[in-house]
Amino acid sequence: MVTVIAGIIMLGILVFIHELGHFCVAKMAGVKVLKFSLGFGPRLVSRQWGETEYMICAVPLGGYVQMLGEGSGENGESGELTPEERTRSYAAKSPGKRLAIVAAGPLMNLALPFLVLPLAYMIGVSMPAFLEARPCVGYVVADSDGAAAGFSPGDCIESINGQSVASWSEANRKLITFAGDDLDFVVQRDGRHLGLQIPAAAGHLETQAIGLFPDQEARVGGLALGMPAEAAGLREGDLIVQVGEMPIKSWYDLRIGIQQGQGQPQVVAVERDGERLEFTLTAQRGGRDDDYLIGIAPAQELITKRYGPVAAMAAGAGRTLELIDLTIVFIQKLFGGNVSVDNIGGPITVVQVAGQAAQTDVSSILLVLAFLSIQLGILNLLPIPILDGGHIVFNLFELIFRRPLSPRTREIAQQIGLMLLILLMILAFYNDLMRIFGGIGG
Repeated sequence: MVTVIAGIIMLGILVFIHELGHFCVAKMAGVKVLKFSLGFGPRLVSRQWGETEYMICAVPLGGYVQMLGEGSGENGESGELTPEERTRSYAAKSPGKRLAIVAAGPLMNLALPFLVLPLAYMIGVSMPAFLEARPCVGYVVADSDGAAAGFSPGDCIESINGQSVASWSEANRKLITFAGDDLDFVVQRDGRHLGLQIPAAAGHLETQAIGLFPDQEARVGGLALGMPAEAAGLREGDLIVQVGEMPIKSWYDLRIGIQQGQGQPQVVAVERDGERLEFTLTAQRGGRDDDYLIGIAPAQELITKRYGPVAAMAAGAGRTLELIDLTIVFIQKLFGGNVSVDNIGGPITVVQVAGQAAQTDVSSILLVLAFLSIQLGILNLLPIPILDGGHIVFNLFELIFRRPLSPRTREIAQQIGLMLLILLMILAFYNDLMRIFGGIGG
């Protein structure tokens, strides 16, 4: 429940920033704003200040700014307005002003990361150390595309499709860029350079999707209360070296060893403070795939990037531009059929991600806030009639051809846009539910 509440609050911040953009530019253009709402549906809180009613509504999945002379109804563009009201009507403003009002919302979302990411870098951004390390493979998943291509533990990726990569994070960025393309890797193995190929396939957005993982020792980083490992006496920091008869050389060996036990008592040997200790425990079924689990998480080495004000501004701006570019590339690949629609996340995923970040540290909150703000901004710029991007297209048409689209044409376009948006939301909710209850994704 705490995660959900925290997630809704973070989502509300992003919606507020978006609607504030519309509101401020509408005011500067002389348009009368009737309502400013966070959320949809029944009012929870309502207050009239000046000529605008400010509301918080029951469904926290968006918001809106209602302007005089916008849409249909008695206060819409076809409504009966006094001459004074008509001068303050959205419909009476020039196409350029209307374009600025519509674009202000998503542009505010795209501007927000330029402010919050420098703050995050000044506070200090923590990330897994392996992301900055040379992309040397520690484990190859059996029956994966990486295994079929001939990858072996110890291979170090030098380049992907002719573009050099120096870290795991760079390798993942290249995979997004080349999603849906044939992948030509150059790897270093035992001092030699080899070429390995993976045919074009949808969904390869990171090295883990190909079946390639960095080296990860089997050291306990976390214990689930009441699970077999905690009950048997394992501690954080223990290095697991054997499960049953199977020697454990990496974290990835653990799953194999535990599943081989089939829920029967197993002896788990660990190294603790230079001493070998043995514990007997019985794994229990659980998790998305109903695997046998003992209730441990890996120890993750973290590094912290912290900069002074000037360097933080440069790092924040660079990261913002990178995230915008990657998001646009992802959308292009998605519509091109090069990326699986299984990668689309909906409101449940957004609330989960935001809520989990909100319970960590300030820099993590700012990083997730920036990431989600970019997604929201670019999504709203898509030329779908019911979204801001669709209204931008309508106003651009009027600017170019010196005449507006007919109300009937706009109405039909918005109905089509609404149908597309509903289908997209159904798909996103389906993916969210499948991620929770098992099937696809993480």
